[in-house]
Amino acid sequence: MLTRRRLAGLAAGAAFLPSLAAAQAAAPAAAAERRRRSVDPDIRFPEPGRRAWAAQVPLLRIGLLGGENEADRLGRYGPYRDLLARTFGIEARLFPAADFAGVVQAFSARQIEMAGMGSSAYAAAWMDSNGNVEPLLVAEEADGSISYVSVMVVRRDSGIESLEQMRGRSLAWADPNSTSGYLIPRFQLRAQGIGVEPGQFFGRTGFGGGHEQAVVAVLQRQYDAAVTWASGQGEESEGFTRGNLRAMVEKGMLDMRDLRVIWRSEPILNGPLTVRRDLPEAFKEDMRLFHLALPVAHPDIYRQVERGGGTGYREVRHSDFELFIRMRQEEAAARRRRT
Repeated sequence: MLTRRRLAGLAAGAAFLPSLAAAQAAAPAAAAERRRRSVDPDIRFPEPGRRAWAAQVPLLRIGLLGGENEADRLGRYGPYRDLLARTFGIEARLFPAADFAGVVQAFSARQIEMAGMGSSAYAAAWMDSNGNVEPLLVAEEADGSISYVSVMVVRRDSGIESLEQMRGRSLAWADPNSTSGYLIPRFQLRAQGIGVEPGQFFGRTGFGGGHEQAVVAVLQRQYDAAVTWASGQGEESEGFTRGNLRAMVEKGMLDMRDLRVIWRSEPILNGPLTVRRDLPEAFKEDMRLFHLALPVAHPDIYRQVERGGGTGYREVRHSDFELFIRMRQEEAAARRRRT
């Protein structure tokens, strides 16, 4: 279960941060509960064929978070969509959102059935939909853990080599609904005694419009630094094993020799594959099995969807994300106090 660490430096003093002994452990809430994993020997890809639940879900609408240009998102997810449609004998469509909030709102309006989300976006969707979302799985990293990190990057030629040298400089957050691109770095920087509001430590802060766009803004000298997500594993020079930096390297948008990582967060629980809670249980189980078996059955599609490699997926529960809901509630309360 997730443990708690009290954050210092918060005005309200009541917010908590997921300690990452917790997020990496992935221990079940009860010892008898089994959390299935892709590496389990009994995992099998679902047999093709139309299911009874298709009467209620004849069209599978898949939300795609913002943070990457639309053409690349559609290209990465096209084979995945086609595989879902072939496997279950239904129509599947991709719905790319302009930003993270678009997917959150689409869940609340029942305009999509499924989406991969960050933990903060899941918390927002749960709050906005009155609990009508459910997490199914999270990705495992190359070492089998289920956590990643937020990293702050600067241009290598900027002369900035440490967080302290960011005093008075400009910082781009990724998206207000991003876990690693906003929520967690704000909480952890405040815990280090660093004010995150403009003029407190950083000279200027703003939103890049997504993870990819925030890094591009640094490369184009619009901001001195940006925060984005990475597995935190593997070679930093290659953009790590998985994450936004790795994806940008593989697309030819980034040479890691042009960037320097000056700060890393504590590990963060990976965000969940999320479905609407009001959908049939048989549908949810088929989605679990499809994804658990995907890395072995269709490794190229898996790598495209996950923007790099790992050991597959692991089951999760809503209780694993309750602290992210509490952090979002505290962030909203702090925003109201500021205004």
